[in-house]
Amino acid sequence: MEAEVSTRSRAQLDELVPSRYAVKVGDIEVIVISDGVLAPPAESMATNADTKSLNAWLDDRLLAHDTFGWALNAVVVKTPKQTILIDSGLGEEYPDFPRAGHLIQRLKAAGVELGSVTDVVLTHMHFDHVGGLLAHGVKQQLRSDLRVHLSAPEAKFWERPDFSKTAMPPALADLARKASLDFLKEYSSYLQLFDQEAEVADGVTVSLTGGHTPGHSVVRVQSGNDRLMFGGDAIFPVSFDHPEWHNGFEHDPEEATRVRLRLMAELAASRSWLVSTHMPFPSVGRVVAAGDSYRWVPVQWDY
Repeated sequence: MEAEVSTRSRAQLDELVPSRYAVKVGDIEVIVISDGVLAPPAESMATNADTKSLNAWLDDRLLAHDTFGWALNAVVVKTPKQTILIDSGLGEEYPDFPRAGHLIQRLKAAGVELGSVTDVVLTHMHFDHVGGLLAHGVKQQLRSDLRVHLSAPEAKFWERPDFSKTAMPPALADLARKASLDFLKEYSSYLQLFDQEAEVADGVTVSLTGGHTPGHSVVRVQSGNDRLMFGGDAIFPVSFDHPEWHNGFEHDPEEATRVRLRLMAELAASRSWLVSTHMPFPSVGRVVAAGDSYRWVPVQWDY
């Protein structure tokens, strides 16, 4: 019986396609872990674009016009002294997104036990970033001295969130509101709030950008001459061809566009690696200036 259970457990962890990808940033290990794929309406990728232009962009990539396969990635950063989880995926309470919510299983498959996590960094508090920590039984496995790093403007915003500039359907707005309030209630004693910037570990810094949400943040990792940025929801697949297109989940679309352009200019100048929540897995690449815009150069997989 024990052999059968062991075999079954291994089968649950072994998947046909890879769900994690590791890169070294100097002495720091960064593991990108796929939480799965969301499938929002394609129009939510570009709410201020005309239908013809959006459909042409989708056609160029042989993509459907109705929904868009939106990758959902989280990151584990391992320094000599700390194990840091950046965002936590969707969780298990959202049946409308059956292809996502796999982070906890995939952390285990990657050899990352929840009890080993010393720090969590949340880029922002949308439900697909906090949901994994709200999944059944997760909190009980975490350390009692866990530190959850979150910008103070983000925590304040979700006390009374404003969705007036988003294009989120009412049901998703309600879901976002509930997830954020549940998280603040469950993890209030773990929160380490910062105003503009905080050092999470040697070489790991979280910085406020705003835009996507008022307290949206990015994480920069640097060791030696190597750099990597986890951009959260600042940069999307459409952003390289059309950085001016607004995402339906942005609470301040115009500011989000300014943030996006500023970060892409920084990434192009520094040649830093970029990992972004919704770029196609493994979501590791570099940003290169291309005239008045930018292009995405994905990593060459290293087996």
